[in-house]
Amino acid sequence: MAKNRQDISNDFKWDLDSMYDGPESIDKDLEKIGESIKEIETYKGRLSESKEIFYKVLKMMEDTSRRISHNYVYTNMKHHEDTRINENQAKATKAEMMSNDFSRATSYIVPEIISMDPDTLDSYMRDDKIAHYKKMVDEILRDKPHTLSQKEEEILAQVGELTSVPETTYEMLSYADMVFPEIEDEDGNKVRVDHFNYSKYIKSKDRRVRKEAFEAEFSTYNKYSNTMAATLFGGIKAEVFSARVRKYPSAIYASLHGDNISTDVYDNLIESVHENIGALDRYIGIKKKYFGLDQMHMYDLYLPMARDFRMEIPYKKAQEIIIEALKPMGEEYLGLIKRAFSERWIDVYENEGKKGGAYSWGSYDSHPYILMSYNDDLNSLFTLIHELGHSIHSYYSRTSQPYIYSSYKIFVAEVASTVNETLLIKYLLKNSKDKEEKIYLLNYYLEQFRTTVYRQTLFAEFEKICHQSVEAGNPLTAKEFTDIYYDLNKLYYGNSCEVDELVGVEWARIPHFYSNFYVYKYATGFSAASVLSSLILEGGDNVERYINFLKSGGSEYPLDQLRAAGVDMERKESVDDSLGLFSKLVDELEALCQ
Repeated sequence: MAKNRQDISNDFKWDLDSMYDGPESIDKDLEKIGESIKEIETYKGRLSESKEIFYKVLKMMEDTSRRISHNYVYTNMKHHEDTRINENQAKATKAEMMSNDFSRATSYIVPEIISMDPDTLDSYMRDDKIAHYKKMVDEILRDKPHTLSQKEEEILAQVGELTSVPETTYEMLSYADMVFPEIEDEDGNKVRVDHFNYSKYIKSKDRRVRKEAFEAEFSTYNKYSNTMAATLFGGIKAEVFSARVRKYPSAIYASLHGDNISTDVYDNLIESVHENIGALDRYIGIKKKYFGLDQMHMYDLYLPMARDFRMEIPYKKAQEIIIEALKPMGEEYLGLIKRAFSERWIDVYENEGKKGGAYSWGSYDSHPYILMSYNDDLNSLFTLIHELGHSIHSYYSRTSQPYIYSSYKIFVAEVASTVNETLLIKYLLKNSKDKEEKIYLLNYYLEQFRTTVYRQTLFAEFEKICHQSVEAGNPLTAKEFTDIYYDLNKLYYGNSCEVDELVGVEWARIPHFYSNFYVYKYATGFSAASVLSSLILEGGDNVERYINFLKSGGSEYPLDQLRAAGVDMERKESVDDSLGLFSKLVDELEALCQ
């Protein structure tokens, strides 16, 4: 049972007091924000008047955004400590409203920069103070061919409010309206399967439970598949519409354009995974033999090996393991990890009302913070070192870059966290003397590979096929979605598993399909991290190059950042190298299971 927050020692709670002196300083911040928003609005239509006005508006926008971010982060983290406290919820809501006011007040800036006379803008950018904003302006101008008139942009902005309807419909149907059937758990108790506890039962050591959970979950989605298909089709059509209106060659091109990512990266990922399905087949074959199954079914895939093995890892022990595992990163990096532990960057344990899950957050003017619910197990250890990877990345970015270039792109966001996880698993395997422990650890890591690289690439390929079909003018119903998804599962798992018919409807339960071409970033991030972690362990200047990557924040485009760190994601070989590591780990597991 979770404790009340006041019953947890301060040593295990983050210290948010360093962000604000007290209520008065918060009120003063909000007052200054409100004044700045009003002043920014007065300059609408005037950016071309003089370079002094141009600079003043950009500087006000930067400074106000920085203040808003600080307040937004603080009030939301305070709310997450105990979501039952209405006062904190109200402050978080007020911060969100202020952020929306700021967005509306500054909405004229980008269209005005795009419409400025090129010679005038060029003369402005030669000013030393304004040159600070060069990359920001360059990114704005990259979108010029895809930016419409101000009136058209206003219309699209209003239409854009409708694009969230498919995802909202999915969430309401999947999380609120659907009623899933009951099954019997391992102890014979009646339990109702749903979207949230499915992952528990699909890992049950009782095959009957796994099979019944699989059938209960997917047969329910199958009943609603026509509605789900209409919802997803509507979301895809909206994305295709937006890409066409903005004169992008395709929806996937439009999605990758913002990060300056070539579609070759997407295609190379899929091609490399196809060529390395043999390693996946071998891994699944080892699990089949280990469990003595006559045939692997889709509901057997998540069954963990050495499941009766337990690793008890108290929080203090986790800190010691993390410091040892990250020693290859050097003293400076380790010093920041130790600060995170000693300076109360981390809200460690669950308490009544605390937000679930885990994240790393913070503002430009604070150190990073981590929220989690530590449970003294291997999963908690990995969660902690994962979030520390995000936090140190953020710390380096914020202390090395000006505010406007301190936020790194999502494409590289998972690299730092996964590098940490990879160094951890390699450390644990190297220092493990117990056969069952090694099997447990290898299986844990191989499952991360399977679900992050293979599975997310399957998702990415599904998205690509569906969007291309809509762009070709083809309607997609539940049958088409199911056929596409089933055929992909046959491609990825058909050599090693019995691909159960019901898996074809799994597309209906994946929320990421409502986030346009997002899932591939998990696979590319994991692949890049696998390569970088190997380079770090080689030593030399690889660690320095990696730290410089962390420090670069958002000052460069993601592919350039990763290339400087030592991995070129435009080269198919980078994903091949990552999957080569997967194959070697499969070899190790196979040897242990002989």
